[in-house]
Amino acid sequence: MNHITSDPLDRHRFPVDEWALVEDEYAQGDEGVTETIFAVGNGYLGLRGNPDEGRGGHSFGTYVNGFHETWPIRHAEEAFGFARVGQTIVNVPDAKVIRLYVDDEPFVLFEADILRHCRRLDFQDGVLSREVEWRTPSGKRVLVTSRRLVSLEDRHLAVIDYEVTVLDADASLLISSQILNRQDMGDEYHAGMRAAADAFDPRRAESFEERVLQPVVARNGGARAVLGYRTTNSGMTIAVGADHLMETDNEWDESSSIDDDLSKHVYRVRAKAGVPVRMIKTVTYHTSRGVPPRELADRCDRTLDRAAEEPPQAMFDKQRAWLDDYWARTDVVVGGQPEIQQAVRWNLFQLAQATARTDGQGIAAKGVTGSGYGGHYFWDTEIYVLPFLTYTAPNVARNALRFRLGMLDAARDRAGELNQRGALFPWRTINGLESSAYYAAGTAQYHIDADISHALSQYVQATGDLDFMERGGVDILVETARLWADLGFWRSNGDQRFHIDGVTGPDEYTTVVDDNLYTNVMARANLRAAVRYVARLAEESPVAHERMVARLGLDDDEIVGWQLAAEAMEIPYDEHRGIHPQDAQFLDKELWDLDATPANKRPLLLHYHPLVIYRFQVLKQADVVLALFLQGDEFTAEQKLRDFEYYDALTTGDSTLSGVVQSIIAAEVGHHQLSMQYFLSSLYVDLADLHRNTADGVHVASTGGIWSALVNGYGGMRDYLGGISFDPRLPADWEELTFRLTVKGSRLRVELAADEIVFTVEDGEGLTVSVRGETVEVPSDRPVRVALDDQGPRITTRVPTTSDLRGLVRADGSVITASIPTISADRHDDDEAAS
Repeated sequence: MNHITSDPLDRHRFPVDEWALVEDEYAQGDEGVTETIFAVGNGYLGLRGNPDEGRGGHSFGTYVNGFHETWPIRHAEEAFGFARVGQTIVNVPDAKVIRLYVDDEPFVLFEADILRHCRRLDFQDGVLSREVEWRTPSGKRVLVTSRRLVSLEDRHLAVIDYEVTVLDADASLLISSQILNRQDMGDEYHAGMRAAADAFDPRRAESFEERVLQPVVARNGGARAVLGYRTTNSGMTIAVGADHLMETDNEWDESSSIDDDLSKHVYRVRAKAGVPVRMIKTVTYHTSRGVPPRELADRCDRTLDRAAEEPPQAMFDKQRAWLDDYWARTDVVVGGQPEIQQAVRWNLFQLAQATARTDGQGIAAKGVTGSGYGGHYFWDTEIYVLPFLTYTAPNVARNALRFRLGMLDAARDRAGELNQRGALFPWRTINGLESSAYYAAGTAQYHIDADISHALSQYVQATGDLDFMERGGVDILVETARLWADLGFWRSNGDQRFHIDGVTGPDEYTTVVDDNLYTNVMARANLRAAVRYVARLAEESPVAHERMVARLGLDDDEIVGWQLAAEAMEIPYDEHRGIHPQDAQFLDKELWDLDATPANKRPLLLHYHPLVIYRFQVLKQADVVLALFLQGDEFTAEQKLRDFEYYDALTTGDSTLSGVVQSIIAAEVGHHQLSMQYFLSSLYVDLADLHRNTADGVHVASTGGIWSALVNGYGGMRDYLGGISFDPRLPADWEELTFRLTVKGSRLRVELAADEIVFTVEDGEGLTVSVRGETVEVPSDRPVRVALDDQGPRITTRVPTTSDLRGLVRADGSVITASIPTISADRHDDDEAAS
């Protein structure tokens, strides 16, 4: 992976503002990126950062979390148990379109004579604002300002405050406010804008060839319009409504029209010079898995009626109040680093926009900012996003876990389909069914069971919310433990060991292997958690325990079996090299020579057949290293250092999930410079489009990982079985690092400096933590300071590369070689050039 070592943004175009992302210059060519990074959403509804005028963009997306269409997955060669039904998020009707004409000249941003331009996504106000001064072909200067908000208070509401002022002359204005079904109707102005998007990339969403949204409702009256639809295959329903308010001292009139796929509310204004024309457009979306569209349309009316009872500014004030509370719980302060501070807050703000009002839905890989990965939910949520929620917004974390609990019956069915007991959660899904057509890098990732159980256990130990376990949460632990006990095998080779075969770990460049270290370590933790919480329920909530036993048919012998399997779990270790092999056969492979792999062959998944990649020691993302982080108390410091250095040389960083984990462990073992390189590469992955796919949406897991890199990496926080500990690693050029944790209802502020760490309880009762093995009692009435002698080890030697590993000798005496399978790939490139 090509690391960055400094701020990569063009600061003439994107000036530093610690509380906003600001664009001071309009530029063409990266519309897909800016549409993503300036998107607004609330976890339920998301509006990409398209121009209000609805032209000249990359992808005019409006998304509702979980609203999807299904389609049959057709395999070239069928086999039993293959995923059958694909699911893809729908681009719902676009209500943010406001077309502007001045003296019948259209305002099209990428064609216009722009005198000045400023766009601002404010992290405190939660508002996307824009100010553009345009000179028309006839020479008139027109000021266009707008504010766009998706409510964090009311998940069904959004508002666009759009104002036009002709600065130096009278003019005829026409403002056409629209709702447009882009999913099926498209947009004649948009033709040809995305030719480059047709290139192969499995990370993008599938496209539909047939109509998706079947029209049911199309009605308007006064300044309001409502459209309602039912999806063709999934049967989901949606209604979208828009209401309008005109404020101006100019003369104006209005008209409206509506059909199945387009509504227009048109204002004609005889604008005087210097007299503003302000239109406020209030928008609402309601969706369901089956409620008739007409009923959803009625809900739209009620939502718009309720919004109209308050002045337009009320929604903006409520947004600020919501975010004031959010930042009081989540803000991370990086002292003396304004560029980093801005990027950190952008990432944290994206977490709010992806999770705040999911309200019973999952958290998609792209949130509601784009259609990448089809709007699916992955294990990313539990490992990268849930820790942030657990320690800053536990109620949102609880909702996310309830969503997984709601999938349990489907997970039981999926396990049965794969001839296993217990439950197997889908690797990628929207509706609870496995949607991955490629089982080797999909269904075979059984580790998702352990990931969900890890997040659940972490949530309960951090919050003390045993009630969630009593209300069915423990069922997840029991059914996933059953899966592991049934999936694994007992083998004797001097002693009885428990093995798990035929699975894929987090690293998707190595699939269907035996004894994947990450899977086995996490499965062991899963089995132990099931034993622990079943016993805890029996002791603390015997009635709930009795109901659970009856509900699940659980007996004591089964629990004993889990304990035995956990303690006998095979954890691969190579004594000769002193490292943990990623799986039982991993070290038998030869090395992929990453040092000699040209940049135009990366990411590998876009240039090489999977079978080619699978034959080598090469990683898409951190696998063993992720285990070192999540189950760090199971490894020694020496093991972590050796494992990190070995696998770092093999990791491509082709996944955005990797850098944050590598940053955390690099900081822990002492590779402080490399840790910062990984941190910066993750911090700016979307802001600087480092993986060249930000246009498809924000990498939400990476934004959650940024919080973990700050808190767990540089703050050194760990939580093993409820014991909060700190072993900090403050970067040498950072003045301070301040963050907050909510633990068992108390909010703890942690302030880290080079020579001390200070704990203050901001809300709630006192807490007990530890710093480098020493217990620290933090009372509720005063801060506690703990002196620090250092910030951990500082290794200045470089980490080994694949060139350094070439020539090493295995335990059997064979020499490890390194190469690149370039022949077929080069021939393909030559053929393309010839054609």
